[in-house]
Amino acid sequence: MRAPCRQRTVPVRVGTVTVGGGAPVVVQSMTNTDTADAAATAAQVAELFLAGSELVRITVNSQEAAAAVPEIRRRLDDLGLRVPLIGDFHYNGHVLLTKHPDCARTLDKYRINPGNVGKGAAHDRNFATMVQVAIDHDKPVRIGVNAGSLDQELLNSLMEANAKLNEPQDATGVFLEAMVRSAIQSAQAAEELGLARDHILLSVKISRVQELARVYRELAARTDHALHLGLTEAGMGMKGIVASTAGLALLLQQGIGDTIRVSLTPEPGSSRTQEVRVAQQILQAMEIRPFLPQVTACPGCGRTTSTYFQELSQQVEKFLHERMPVWKRTIPQAATLQVAVMGCVVNGPGESKAAHLGISLPGTGEEPRAPVYEDGVQVATLHGPTLAQQFLARIEAYVERMA
Repeated sequence: MRAPCRQRTVPVRVGTVTVGGGAPVVVQSMTNTDTADAAATAAQVAELFLAGSELVRITVNSQEAAAAVPEIRRRLDDLGLRVPLIGDFHYNGHVLLTKHPDCARTLDKYRINPGNVGKGAAHDRNFATMVQVAIDHDKPVRIGVNAGSLDQELLNSLMEANAKLNEPQDATGVFLEAMVRSAIQSAQAAEELGLARDHILLSVKISRVQELARVYRELAARTDHALHLGLTEAGMGMKGIVASTAGLALLLQQGIGDTIRVSLTPEPGSSRTQEVRVAQQILQAMEIRPFLPQVTACPGCGRTTSTYFQELSQQVEKFLHERMPVWKRTIPQAATLQVAVMGCVVNGPGESKAAHLGISLPGTGEEPRAPVYEDGVQVATLHGPTLAQQFLARIEAYVERMA
């Protein structure tokens, strides 16, 4: 099966990363530290970047946060991490970017929410100020429309016009149209102010899967700007993962999207990196980008009363996670590796042959021996207490031959 054909968008350079224009879909994440705490924020940016986030967004919401941005950059540079930093601005971005030129110069991209830059004449004036700073420092801008902070003046205007129609749209349709118009009109205004087209990205985030698909399809049909995808406020745990996967997969399958973020609510005190791993897994499952060798594992049934195949699956997953950072430096193609760990004779040999490397463990009543297959051919039969170590060694040897 071929990966989805991408819609062609205008490429945008964000620090060292290209977004759009046929470049690989980029994984993005965001810190949840107080940005004024430069040490804590730099540490979390580093953690996210090392987990695979290619762009990291930080909140810039106060004078202290803006003043800390250059220090955050210095700390990351000292670690040798050239991760592009995106400044997230709401309400007072026009003030912070002008009062803190070092912050404006240091950031690799600005995120502007057109629903949070003021009302009436102040809206246009504040938006223009931020765009002018972007022009002066040659920085790209993401115009990020959010359902929860949509421009109410625009929405009310469209609602009033819709109410006068002989056949008015439903309220949801008008709301989504307002999101699309907010993004497109803001992009047009930025271009009229002098911001180059290849310095603009757009997003229209909302928290319902079908509405997300609907609003992004409409936006993609009306612009060639690079698009950032994300189901905003996706939620916690399984709900957030499933909803984000469903929404992003719908759009990615249609070729829509140049950069993605999975907006999970982490458990208190837990790592922020789960959202990075989920984003990577979505792209890998869609066959858009490989990040990590994949394990096909048997779910188990009445034929697999032993838990050994589950334990071996976990060992293989752990081994691949630990080895991939090493392989990435010299054998990056290892990310495409498919390994099968199966639990009985029903599907075991077939799935093992279909993978690059697979093992078919014995089910209940089967002979306690496990055939190993490489590229569809049986190459060994393992058994005994060192079976796991032998199989991991075969994976290592297989990867070395990929070099």
